[in-house]
Amino acid sequence: MMRQDLARYVDLKRSLGYKLHRQHTLLRGFVAFAEKRGDRDIKSARVFEWAALAPSPAQRRNRLLEVRRFARIMHAENARHQVPAADALGNATFKRPSPYIYEAQEIARLIRAAAALQPKGTMIPLMYSTLFGLLAATGMRISEALALQIDDVTADGLLVRDTKFKKSRLLPLHPTTRRVLDKYLGARRQMDAADSALFVSITGEQLPYTTVHGAFLRLLDHIGLRRAHSGRDPRIHDLRHTFAVRSLEQCRHDSAAVTRHVVALSTYLGHAHVSDTYWYLQATPALMDQIAQAGEALLMGGTP
Repeated sequence: MMRQDLARYVDLKRSLGYKLHRQHTLLRGFVAFAEKRGDRDIKSARVFEWAALAPSPAQRRNRLLEVRRFARIMHAENARHQVPAADALGNATFKRPSPYIYEAQEIARLIRAAAALQPKGTMIPLMYSTLFGLLAATGMRISEALALQIDDVTADGLLVRDTKFKKSRLLPLHPTTRRVLDKYLGARRQMDAADSALFVSITGEQLPYTTVHGAFLRLLDHIGLRRAHSGRDPRIHDLRHTFAVRSLEQCRHDSAAVTRHVVALSTYLGHAHVSDTYWYLQATPALMDQIAQAGEALLMGGTP
């Protein structure tokens, strides 16, 4: 049965370090679709039929490529499984969405709005203001913040475990960030929650991303930032981009200092390679001014 093949495929990929959450959901959908039509093996025509049900060209191609990865592994042990052509639905290159770089006052407004959330007198306002403030102050991924446990708050900083690239790291905290986090931690320890997660829902369970995203959109509405990014909403992940850019703006303006800073920034952000950090560095007026000054110094015979 194809579902047993899928279970083995997922076990194999996860043993190699892949999390495969979203991909597993997609593949379960395809397998259910194919088996309902009597298929025991992967058929290219069925893959195209299922992929065509997606609402956009990008999602149709994503469906095709996800099943194709599954099919290639299965075909290696059983030639009855067909491997659909990668370009059957056209060729496309992945285009990263441009990040929204928040101004300092926008982040402050976001945190103040979170602190005013209802219902007052509950953990909700303190939790969301602490969560979004922590993301802005550390550049953590939202998934990392939501996975934090109470015991991950140590005297030396935040212990971020088993992250996107299967690496753990320790994040030193600025004293102002530490004070706010300690205040939240004191309130969190008083909660009667079975889950040991640092951020929990009103039911006492680890706070799910969908709940956080819904609250974030309501806050964007409140502070007037909905559709503020060329007709698109700024993202939670853009707080991470903003952290990277603002930290580089504050770096000393010479090439040696910038090189050291980018390496340190890459480690702090938890990137596997320093090249991954470059995607986070966007042109801002402050950075462009620094580049212009370095270019002028080089032109005049100095050191950039």
